[in-house]
Amino acid sequence: MVEIELDGKKVEVPPGSMVMDAANKLGTYIPHFCYHKKLSIAANCRMCLVEVEKAPKPLPACATPVSPGMIVRSHSDKAVQAQKSVMEFLLINHPLDCPICDQGGECQLQDLAVGYGKGESRYKEEKRVVTPKEAGPLISMEEMARCIQCTRCVRFGQEVAGVMEFGMVGRGEHSEITTFVGKTVDSEVSGNMIDLCPVGALTSKPFRFSARPWELQRRRSVSPHDSLGSNLIVQVKGGKVMRVLPLENEHINECWLSDKDRFSYESLDNASRLINPMIKQGGQWQETDWQTALEYVAHGLRNIRHEHGADSIAAVGTAHSTVEELYLLQKAMKGFGVNNVDFRLRQTDFALDGQVVPHLGLPIADLSTLKRVLVVGSFLRKDHPLAALRIRAAVKSGAKLSIVHGSHDDNLIPTANRLIAAPSDWLAALSEIAVAVAAAKGIAAPAGFENIQAGDVAKSIAATLAVENGAESLGAVLLGNAVANHPQASKLHAVAQWIAEQTGMKFGYFVEAANTVGGYLVGATSANAANLFAQPKKAYVLLNAEPELDAANPSQAIRALQGAEMVVAMSAFKHGMDYADVLLPISPFSETAGTFVNCEGRAQSFNGTVKPLGETRPAWKVLRVLGNLLGLQGFDYETAESIRDEALGKGVTDHSAKLNNVANLTVSAASYGNGSQVERLADVPIYFTDALARRSEPLQRTADAQAPLATLPATLAEQLGVKEGDLVTVSQGQGAVNLVAAIDTRLPANVVRVAAGHELTSVLGDMFGSINVSKATIQAAEAA
Repeated sequence: MVEIELDGKKVEVPPGSMVMDAANKLGTYIPHFCYHKKLSIAANCRMCLVEVEKAPKPLPACATPVSPGMIVRSHSDKAVQAQKSVMEFLLINHPLDCPICDQGGECQLQDLAVGYGKGESRYKEEKRVVTPKEAGPLISMEEMARCIQCTRCVRFGQEVAGVMEFGMVGRGEHSEITTFVGKTVDSEVSGNMIDLCPVGALTSKPFRFSARPWELQRRRSVSPHDSLGSNLIVQVKGGKVMRVLPLENEHINECWLSDKDRFSYESLDNASRLINPMIKQGGQWQETDWQTALEYVAHGLRNIRHEHGADSIAAVGTAHSTVEELYLLQKAMKGFGVNNVDFRLRQTDFALDGQVVPHLGLPIADLSTLKRVLVVGSFLRKDHPLAALRIRAAVKSGAKLSIVHGSHDDNLIPTANRLIAAPSDWLAALSEIAVAVAAAKGIAAPAGFENIQAGDVAKSIAATLAVENGAESLGAVLLGNAVANHPQASKLHAVAQWIAEQTGMKFGYFVEAANTVGGYLVGATSANAANLFAQPKKAYVLLNAEPELDAANPSQAIRALQGAEMVVAMSAFKHGMDYADVLLPISPFSETAGTFVNCEGRAQSFNGTVKPLGETRPAWKVLRVLGNLLGLQGFDYETAESIRDEALGKGVTDHSAKLNNVANLTVSAASYGNGSQVERLADVPIYFTDALARRSEPLQRTADAQAPLATLPATLAEQLGVKEGDLVTVSQGQGAVNLVAAIDTRLPANVVRVAAGHELTSVLGDMFGSINVSKATIQAAEAA
């Protein structure tokens, strides 16, 4: 450690630290603009000039390394005069538009100008003008004349997001931040650049001119989207959510948010919000009151149970529902004799039930410190944007990343090895790696693997995994959403588990949604969720679920729902109008109290940030009343906290001890198929994963929300005579759809990538399995 003196106080910091680090440790504030603790040092704003004894001139605190015995003064006359001089330069070209600036009230430049700026400017020349830029639907670059060239946005893109979407052009007073010519900002974490901007140059386009910071009330919440459970600050005005910002939590989301977490609030006032209970009478929808609607539901469920038995009823939730909601759903249904309750709509293999409660298997923060990583079956960057940031940071620090997947996606992370295979060959790919690991470790491969020959890529992956165990070899085998939903999920799990055990690595799942782990913990699972739609029921109760988009086989789900005698949809939005009989308006995460259990097993509770819209009610209250109307015992809850305590245990937030990724399964090998059958690889686009994201208008105008394509390998496209941009007919099961073709030379020769979770592709069948593609006829092309 190096000891220095700062403003008369002694402080010790590690060798190589900067004066700014010592100041942060002491809690001494040194004014700055370009410095940020998560970004590299640029030292280009010079606002942090300090006086260092024996130095001939003030030095920047952010870029001055400490040395033993150094004496630093951050608030001496010399330092303050230097800081004031820098402020005068920064304000030379800055426009005097604070009264109309969106950043007013939370602007670093405005705050520091009060302490370090002059009462009037000595600059009499004309100020420079910077032309506005177009950066897409999320970031506004209308007032780039305010930019002070701190380059935080540029460095964030390069160093954290992994893609350089902003850069600086020009020199001197002609310097300006801009996008690449004709390009928009398309990163899934781009909104963080708005937070990083210390002035009003980059602002939120959806929030622009809608409120002043001092008018907003700030409330804590938790993201309802991916499995990290990012911490949020929800800002409210007049009972309406105006903006969502990150709440810093180094253990989970650091100081970042994904754009889905940040901008999905725009759906809360969507025109499709359901604000009154509705019943379908004679084919016509009519608004009604809660008492009538719930009595209608209870009466209908009792009749169907009486006539067809309890097994003819099913309840379907999603992992975007809270612990309290899923707990009461399963408690009400099972109390009513119904065991068909599940939230795993996209899962098809349930052989791990009873053995495994999938979770990450290590703290989220440890993703940043891994030294070797094997990721299997994950569209990593789009499925788990902030987890991808942590793995990118690990790779920058020397970690080796290997990927087994069905497509060569650019995760913006330097990748040591890729084994790209058709989904039906993933087990064969893992079998190869297992054999290679056994050879590298000098141990016997599992029984049945004798005829498996490891290829060069598998050997290379094994070499990065099979290092000597030790402090420097923290590693993880992580399974993605595509593995959890794979028809051979349990077999893939068994081989991946064996690889992790033999190499001394952690083993886990990224898991799909905000409360996937919570759904398992409260028992919202049935013997076989696949049968809920494969064997049609007479009645369905849907909680936040849109099976036509959320199910593994949407066309099968739609047929089952349309054939049911009664479908009750509990939702914040109007949907399923053609198959539902009752619509019950329930609160989204912003209007209810609840708990999500994230991928590491951390339970995070939150309160509603605004009052429920119209006649909307929290789902736990609706289920409580429904339980009473069905004549069930134990439905007298007064608060969401009492439900949480019953479901998870009072005061318990860390549930990792209840979770288990280790299954007792026989490891089985597989060989590669002959590739004669064309098969589907289905991702769920980042802004189509759940009801909120699907209805956020700004997110739906991004590049990631474009209509799904049929992405073909080059050889198949050539066989079909299809060129990029042609229309192709994709058919699967009983459905067919015309899609625009794209060509990816890196796809396996028998794989066609067609997204799920989208209205266009909801007529198709399973997310995995055989698929037919042909060049669209002239008539089909004209119809499209």
